Amino acid sequence: MNYSKEEVMQYVAEEDVKFIRLAFCDVFGKQKNISIMPDELGRAFDYGIAFDASAISGFGDEAHSDLFLHPEPDTLVPLPWRPEHGRVVRMFCDITYPDGTPFEYDTRSLLKKAVKEAASEGYTFYFGAEQEFYLFELDENGEKTDKPYDRAGYMDIAPADKGENIRREICLTLEQMGIQPESSHHEEGPGQNEIDFRYSDALNAADNACTFRTVVRTVAHRNGLFADFSPKPIIDRPGNGFHVNLSVRPHDDGVLRGMIAGILDHVGEMTAFLNPTADSYLRLGRNKAPVYISWSHENRSQLIRVPAAVGEYRRAELRSPDPTANPYLAFALIIYAGLDGIKKGTVLPDPEDINLFSAETSVLESLKKLPQNLAEAHKAACSGGFIKEHLPSDIIDIYCK
Repeated sequence: MNYSKEEVMQYVAEEDVKFIRLAFCDVFGKQKNISIMPDELGRAFDYGIAFDASAISGFGDEAHSDLFLHPEPDTLVPLPWRPEHGRVVRMFCDITYPDGTPFEYDTRSLLKKAVKEAASEGYTFYFGAEQEFYLFELDENGEKTDKPYDRAGYMDIAPADKGENIRREICLTLEQMGIQPESSHHEEGPGQNEIDFRYSDALNAADNACTFRTVVRTVAHRNGLFADFSPKPIIDRPGNGFHVNLSVRPHDDGVLRGMIAGILDHVGEMTAFLNPTADSYLRLGRNKAPVYISWSHENRSQLIRVPAAVGEYRRAELRSPDPTANPYLAFALIIYAGLDGIKKGTVLPDPEDINLFSAETSVLESLKKLPQNLAEAHKAACSGGFIKEHLPSDIIDIYCK
């Protein structure tokens, strides 16, 4: 909403705000927060709010545990599901050491660094996220069951699609928070849903991806349901994808091709961060989830597809990530890979304009594959120089060791 510090202070005073959540993510993208009272907001802006980082993944140990949260005023949003009187708002934060030095393992700051590097080369990357999730019923104790909320299929409608009202409530809640969903529908799996967002700059897109997961889980729980973003909630049904639509400006076909070529060149090394759990590899290669390193126009059997569009809507869709990925790390690595392809003039291979899920073995044998399991992904991440060049060694160790 592009608030300044002074405007946030005024908003809090005039809108009966009683709690301010200072939000951040651990290295795996799991959102955390500290709530402060309005009287502490000035101190938060001027000096930051200290927290014990020793229990946060990748944030240090007991010997060096003090870090500070510095709220960014332009990320202020109200939480619509909290009380109207005594309102609750949220801001994302930068993280620093006590002396003000930026904390190098803050993945949101790593994305900012990638955005800045791309800008210094004259390029701006834009992202649009498509995250899938399952809805499961809860038992009498409020615990998740294995029973999907419905048995509907792809783009079915009510009454078969029981998630219609849930998606509507999610979209309306997001709108109240200043986040604009683009479309929503039932997915192929029983109880599986998807909500897509219009593209935005990288940092806002990553913030919105984190906010989206919080909103979905909150709305689902309010309706007696559990929202499951894991890669393979039901072993023999489609997994959950985190499809990433991306474009780069200035708009130019050569730039777009260079970006795609760079991503294809480095995607094997990036996979440990795009698909960071063992279950991620139960999804890849099944039910339209890619496994071969290839691209094509419109073709959903490919790792990257270029949807039919013209002008500023020309984009590429990377289909391998899943919702367990940290959006800040994922988007940062995608920017670096795309930028590398653009700067080096990496040649884009010919498109594979075939259905890879029904292609003959002789065709498939000529194509490289994504890592087939987490161990292979870890090995790929550490074998080249790309990941080591762009991520701190401690984050690589946390993911790969």
